[in-house]
Formats: sequence, C-alpha cells, structure tokens
Amino acid sequence: MRDTAIIGVGLHPFGKYPEKGLRDLSRVAIWEAIKDAGISAKNIQVVYVGNALGGLITGQEAVRGQVILEDCGLGGRPVVNTENACGTGLAAVRGAWLEVASGMYDVALAVGVEKMFIPHNTAKSIRALATCSEIELSRSGFQYVTYYAMRLRAYMEQYGATLTDLANVVVKNSYNGSINPYAHRRTAFTAEEVLNSRMVADPLTLYMCPAMADGAGAAIICSMDMAKKLTSRLPVKIDCCTFRAAKFSPHGEYDDPHTFTLCAQEAYEKAGIGPEDLDVAEVADAAIPMELILYERLLFCGKGEGPKLIRDGTTRIDGSLPVNTSGGFGIRGHPLGATGLAEIAEVVWQLRGEAGPRQVANPKVAMVHDSGGVVGYDTAACYVSIFSK
Repeated sequence: MRDTAIIGVGLHPFGKYPEKGLRDLSRVAIWEAIKDAGISAKNIQVVYVGNALGGLITGQEAVRGQVILEDCGLGGRPVVNTENACGTGLAAVRGAWLEVASGMYDVALAVGVEKMFIPHNTAKSIRALATCSEIELSRSGFQYVTYYAMRLRAYMEQYGATLTDLANVVVKNSYNGSINPYAHRRTAFTAEEVLNSRMVADPLTLYMCPAMADGAGAAIICSMDMAKKLTSRLPVKIDCCTFRAAKFSPHGEYDDPHTFTLCAQEAYEKAGIGPEDLDVAEVADAAIPMELILYERLLFCGKGEGPKLIRDGTTRIDGSLPVNTSGGFGIRGHPLGATGLAEIAEVVWQLRGEAGPRQVANPKVAMVHDSGGVVGYDTAACYVSIFSK
C-alpha cells in the first residue's frame, strides 16, 4: 500500500433545501473540492458516491452516483455507489482510498450526499432512517432517538453522569456550530435552554437531538507522489481507514471490548500512534450526549470518565483534545451520506490551519469516527480514520 493524501475538500452547507435535489447539492461540494485542490476535473480517474436513503426519499435507485455526476463534467469514469447507514460517506472515502493506495488509480474523488428534509412530511424521513436497522426492528416501530435514550439512561445509572453533563455536551457543540458557516444549527445554547427544551425521549430533549438536514461533501484523494505534482496545497496524509461491522453476538452493545473500541485500536495500531497523540477528533454523536460514551469507546479516557472530560473542558476547542469542532452530527447536521465527508473536511481544515474561529492550536494528528445502523444489539458499521500533516 502506498502513501496517500487528501488534497481537496468541499461542502455544500448543511440545512433545509426543499428546492434542491441530490445533483444540486453534490455539484457544489464536488466543484468546491476540485477548486480547493487546484486541479482539473480531468485529473480525476475514479469516483465513489455515498448515498444511503435516496431510493426511499427521492425514488432514485441503483444508479444514484451516475445520475448525480451526470452534469458535473465527470462522465466516462468508473463510478461506484456505496451505502452503509450513517457510515455511508466514509464507505465512499475508504473505497476511493483503497483504489489509490493499491496503485489502481492515482486520483480519486469521494462524494457523499443526502436529502433528509421533506417539507410537511418528517414521518417519511423518520421511517427511512428506521430502515438502517434489521427490518424486524423497523417494522416494530424502532426509532433511533429512543435507542439512544435507553443507552444514555443506562450510562447515567451506571456511572453517575448527570443531565447537566448531557446538556454541556450540547453547549460545547452548539458554540462550535455557531461559528461554522456550514452548520445547520447556528445558535449557541445555554445548558438551561437545552434542559428546558421539549422532552423527546427521556433523558433526551429536543436540543440534544439532530434536526433533519440536507447536505453534500467531497474529497479528492491521490497518491502522495501525485499530490506533490498536482498541487501546492498542503497534502493531508491518510494514515489509515479502518472498518468493522457488528459482531453479531447475543450481547452486542454490551460486549467488551466494544466494536468501536476494536476499530479504534486497529486504527491506532495501523497509524503507529495512541489516543494520547490525537490533537482533534470528529466523532459520531447522532444523539449529541452520546459523545460522552464515545470518549470512552474510542479510548480518549477510561470507563465512566466521559463526564470528567466535559467538566474539565478537555474537549473544547481550547482543550487538550478538541472533539467535534464542526459542531458534530447534532449541530452541524446529519444528512447520512454527507456526514463522513463533512467530518473529513473539518479535520483537513484543522490540520491545514484553515478552520477560522474554530481553529485548534497547531494540530498534527486527527481522528474521524463514524458509525451507524443497528443489527441485533450492536452498531452495524463503524469507521475510524487517522489523518496527519
């Protein structure tokens, strides 16, 4: 496997765009990435397109990537469609990375896009989301908000985390999102506002849950040697892209070590680092306070120590390990296929020193974690990638 780098990233701002389709959202992100890399579209040799729910929400099936790329000037290339619940975007990135790292191609484009907002029909989006689980679960009325609520309630009872701890994760991330021009929610909440917002599923209040959003992201990946030839932009090295599916055990979520931990351990090993070497991380807080549990699962701290990181300010932008400087899923927005690309764009900007008011002090190593879906008692898909400069 040869060294690879990201030389360009682009996003369409996340939000509610009822007038825009998958093509419109993707076109903006793709051309922003091409412009960011400073290359010609002719340099791109293969494209991976991630979209999870387009068939259910827009009706377009089977050839979504080809349709999305039709008017982007990228015809005649291999196009691979990817789908893996909330990890769909990173599935596209991992596929593009493997094409380049293996030597099959020198320059690849990864795209992630999703339309989640349907005016006056949120139920349709919620039903589509529920299908990212075993069909028996979705047919029985499974909803992710209740799934995360039960996990957080159990965590609070086991480790003594408080409602204020949960709210302060939202306070941190909402501040980050308020200074992110690509974020869906641009309001910094207080703990009181979070706790007093409408109860959705105890202990989750409205402001602890992500809103429906549309969006798209793109990244250009190439070999390190090619990066030096194509652009003067600082290449961000891809140290590893690890992936694991559910363990399919009767205990699943309660197995030790957890699937997230196994995936993170593999990433640390492949990158030749430990969690103490990370300078910034984007993680999958599909319900915002779940970030507390992710600190532990990704080995940022020991079991039961997640609330301490929030209380001490460790994961703030000015802390020793800033987490979700973009605002995270719940604040930046979580259009499934686009989310992983938005996470990557954020860490690329951070490593380049281009994150503006969200900029972390001199970061050198970054993590991106994304996961999604439910099979049995476990997360269906987990991705962990490490990047460095």
